[in-house]
Amino acid sequence: MRNEMVTFERDTDAIMVPDGTRATISAGMQARITQALGTSFTVVTSYGQMFRIENADADAVGKDPQDFAMDIPGDGTLEDRIWAQLATCYDPEIPVNIYDLGLIYGLDINAGGEVSVRMTLTAPGCPVAGILPEQVASAIRAVDGVIAAQVELVWDPPWCQECMSDEARLTLGLF
Repeated sequence: MRNEMVTFERDTDAIMVPDGTRATISAGMQARITQALGTSFTVVTSYGQMFRIENADADAVGKDPQDFAMDIPGDGTLEDRIWAQLATCYDPEIPVNIYDLGLIYGLDINAGGEVSVRMTLTAPGCPVAGILPEQVASAIRAVDGVIAAQVELVWDPPWCQECMSDEARLTLGLF
């Protein structure tokens, strides 16, 4: 589905990348799907604007939302389920999930189901700073047993390529 041209069949809620502004893509707008990973897909319109669309809205471009369904384990500890959910979060411009990119520096869960995450971005000026932390918090809140989720952006230590998993480096051709 990558680089596939699509036409929006209905008005669709979207989030502009990189600033996180909420927008509506109008019915009839053409776009190219540039990435379909995790819980959303990324499109670039014929005007050159990039948007993130939730998988639940895949029908707006003639796709079945079930084609995007992620197989998230429902068993295991709450922490295991949260880590699995974090592996469904992607930077809209990078085809590697945030877990394998090494962006998650810490995860704390209290007995009441409140989750606190410390994460970084690939650079302080990273264009997705406006949308990625909320995407991560939203994904965590979707895990059964989580009451609340808070994401803190941290810059120390600075992210570097050594933070990535071997799989991420292979995907990005960095070996």
